[in-house]
Amino acid sequence: MTTDVLVVGAGPTGLVIALWLAALGVRVRIIDKTAEPGTTSRALAVQVRTLELYDHLGLARDVIERGRRFVAANLWVRGTKAGRVAFGDVGMGLSPFPYALIFPQDEHERVLIAQLAARGVEVERGTTLIDFEDRGDLVSARLRRADGTEESCAAAYVAGCDGAHSTVRETLRIGFPGGTYEHLFYVADVEASGAVMDGELHVALDDGDFLAVFPMKSARGARLVGTVRSNAERQLDVLDWDDVSAGVFARLDIDVHRLNWFSTYHVHHRVAERFVKGRAFLLGDAAHIHSPVGGQGMNTGIGDAVNLAWKFAAVLQRQAPPAILETYEPERIGFARRLVATTDRAFTLVTSRGRLARVVRVHVVPRVLPVLFRSRLVRRFLFRTVSQTRVRYRESTLSAGRAGGVHGGDRLPWVGDNFGPLSSLAWQTHVYGEPSGGVRKACASRGLALHVFPWHRPMRRAGLARDALYLVRPDGYVALADRDASADALERYLDTHGIRLTPAAQNGGRVT
Repeated sequence: MTTDVLVVGAGPTGLVIALWLAALGVRVRIIDKTAEPGTTSRALAVQVRTLELYDHLGLARDVIERGRRFVAANLWVRGTKAGRVAFGDVGMGLSPFPYALIFPQDEHERVLIAQLAARGVEVERGTTLIDFEDRGDLVSARLRRADGTEESCAAAYVAGCDGAHSTVRETLRIGFPGGTYEHLFYVADVEASGAVMDGELHVALDDGDFLAVFPMKSARGARLVGTVRSNAERQLDVLDWDDVSAGVFARLDIDVHRLNWFSTYHVHHRVAERFVKGRAFLLGDAAHIHSPVGGQGMNTGIGDAVNLAWKFAAVLQRQAPPAILETYEPERIGFARRLVATTDRAFTLVTSRGRLARVVRVHVVPRVLPVLFRSRLVRRFLFRTVSQTRVRYRESTLSAGRAGGVHGGDRLPWVGDNFGPLSSLAWQTHVYGEPSGGVRKACASRGLALHVFPWHRPMRRAGLARDALYLVRPDGYVALADRDASADALERYLDTHGIRLTPAAQNGGRVT
């Protein structure tokens, strides 16, 4: 074969799956039809779960240094502040990164491209996927290079990360049901001054206007997302900065000094009918697109990429049967559908010009939200949801058991130093307390790294059970949680799912 995995599309989703595969020793080609990386900021928010996954590759610190932390969000209604949520406070103890990060997509992509190049993989620019054929034992793809010549590429699998107008999805004839919101929105990068230029996120609701102000790295820089004036929405070809709904600027005391970039767009909400067909897989915007509420889009695509990458590697390196790839769609499509439904409801509420929505927006929200935000339980739930640390796969066929408050399929709780071993990108067993001799023997015989952490009280608060066994997947999710710490349960799980590990790949069953 020309390669093991052909990645189509070099946005964040494609770059992350290519980077993860390269780190796992899988041969990968990544192509993109554009001549150069994006030069506009587009997606901004890098969520907590993404930073955790990046930390497995040693990438998180670099991204954090280049970005800007924002630890609070503010809600304004008719020019009056209605509520504030301090994410930094409520996220403490839940993650080593208790904050979201503002990091423009163009800069983000450059970091990923550099990391990929350091592993010997270059993005093949100006290269277009014409079509492909699934031959059962491989995929044969036709590619067109920038100079117009064509070539054939044989790959074990194709990862379609090629956006909303995905050639991979269209070739597979997979439906992309959903719709488009009627209103037109704008996005602008500006230099400005005013009270809301304080490094925090501000969302303003009004009778007919909507505005979100995202802080940028520069103290005077901001990303504005808002509505175009209703009487200008039909003039798509001639819209400019003068057509934005600027009344809310005055109410928030925002003074825009310089416009660096401006664009208009319609917001879509769609989820592909399937994420997998044969040897071809859909990820990111090729699989799901939705409103920008919560800054979930890019991060969801990155979650897709990590979920699929380790499964590709396991099959290609004969550490698991091909059936493990069948878990990708059910694990990710359910989350995508819930996310689209949730952001759809929220986006409709904050942007609709209907009478009922206006009443809720300007009368009900200012009264209810401050009360809700005073509840630590509500703020904790909001943090877990937006940060994507609440994403779990309990219904997956790969998930089994429960120990303490942790179920198979849950993200491994963070308790200080237990995320360090996840940098191996490998299956591993965790015991918080003292492992039995049987568990030690089983891990050694299976080539499975065993990590033992001295028990302390915060572990119970995190949901962990003392002396229990937690089998952790390469993506940091718990596969098996066994309260009895049974070596038989561990070996039965590995045999049932055909997980075959080698001492070399798993650091010789190391115990730490």
